[in-house]
Amino acid sequence: MPVAPTVGATAYDPGMRHSRFWALAEDEFGAAYAHSLAGSTHIAALGGRTAVDALDAGVAPRDVWIALCEVMDVPEEHRHGLDKPPRTQR
Repeated sequence: MPVAPTVGATAYDPGMRHSRFWALAEDEFGAAYAHSLAGSTHIAALGGRTAVDALDAGVAPRDVWIALCEVMDVPEEHRHGLDKPPRTQR
């Protein structure tokens, strides 16, 4: 049975989903550059694969995100995404 994503999930949640990886990448690098970067930057920690190749090979999105952050020197305080106001209940 699938587990519902938790509110306020961080980049270090073991169950990080692909959609969270892409949201974090787009927050940090911008939508267009995130996809270009993830498809063209070969990362030693991922066996020389790109982030896209690693995700396609089944590497956990969390591990791919951490490796991408390391190679791009993303500061720790940026690795959890942009601060966004909490959603309000209707």
